[in-house]
Amino acid sequence: MNLRQFGFIATLLFAAAISGSGPMPPDTIAVPAPVASITVVDLDGLADVDFGDTESELTRRGILRTDVDACGPTLAGHDMVSPIFIDNRLVLLWAGDPVRTPEGVTAGSPIAEVKANYPQVRALHAPRGTHRFDGLLARDGDRAYLFLHDGRTVRKIIAGYADWAHRLFVEGYGPC
Repeated sequence: MNLRQFGFIATLLFAAAISGSGPMPPDTIAVPAPVASITVVDLDGLADVDFGDTESELTRRGILRTDVDACGPTLAGHDMVSPIFIDNRLVLLWAGDPVRTPEGVTAGSPIAEVKANYPQVRALHAPRGTHRFDGLLARDGDRAYLFLHDGRTVRKIIAGYADWAHRLFVEGYGPC
């Protein structure tokens, strides 16, 4: 490097240093997710997906995708939700953070919050010696939420038909 290049680079570095440039404050770097991007799963399903919908209906509407490299079909626009179909009908939705119930329960919520929002919740215990989570089943008619938890916080939310949620817990299978 010759003296002229060195002088030019030194001048640029000096100008950058005195210009006030430096690290940006964290609140200007991260862009918060818009409120509309939060997915809510209720006992009917999602805003554009209902329990009981057929695979062919969801595919025709462009919601069910099978072209994604995943363990099964996925729902367009719902990256953290896995659908579970039995006999061609949507019976359960397996959801992770940031998906929430209408009451605001999500993965990471304390189990005390689940019990406060769903006072009739029933405790389900994973078989000893397994690496499965315990569950809290909040049933409302033929529908339910199954909150899988580690004893302190919710790890996953499963919503859908109560009998299928209970069966999923007892048999110990997941979306993949």
